[in-house]
Amino acid sequence: MQNHLNLFSNLPTLRTARLTLRPARMSDAADLYEYSKDPEVARHVLWDAHTSIHQTRSYLRFLIRQYRAGQPSTFVIVWNENRKVVGTIGFMWVQQENRSAEVGYSLSRAYWNRGVMTEALEAVLKFGFDSLSLNRIEAQHESDNPASGRVMEKAGMRHEGRLRQRVYNKGRYADVELYAILRDDLRFSVR
Repeated sequence: MQNHLNLFSNLPTLRTARLTLRPARMSDAADLYEYSKDPEVARHVLWDAHTSIHQTRSYLRFLIRQYRAGQPSTFVIVWNENRKVVGTIGFMWVQQENRSAEVGYSLSRAYWNRGVMTEALEAVLKFGFDSLSLNRIEAQHESDNPASGRVMEKAGMRHEGRLRQRVYNKGRYADVELYAILRDDLRFSVR
């Protein structure tokens, strides 16, 4: 497996039909804040809705530190038509010894139900298998957010089960659904 430290230190730009996935920059703060302040966007993720652009800038500084340290990290999702940052997607962790990783994402509500996240997830899965030589990539979502599960299924991931009260989020324990895709699954895909 290629050393992921080098790849995450120099995160590449990924392009799809409608999207550009690239490393975050401080100049992304206004776009990121615009959707990160939406309580509906933050409802099922482990971060709270941003209450100020200063909070968004702190998050961007955190991402930039992750890049510098070669840590598994996040791409911003740019909608090509208007060059606006409309979401994030990236690796929560990578285990080189097991050739496995977890991905997570968030998206501006204005871009929900348009296939945007499926398109971004497919690009990140391809990057994980091709560039990181992963064997398994997993993702999870809160059980009461089935739309996220549909994104995972459309990208070729399979439901593996429910993890009861897996996370404590926003004052409550939440069940999560676990999805994964294996390198071998790609051989049987019609993509």
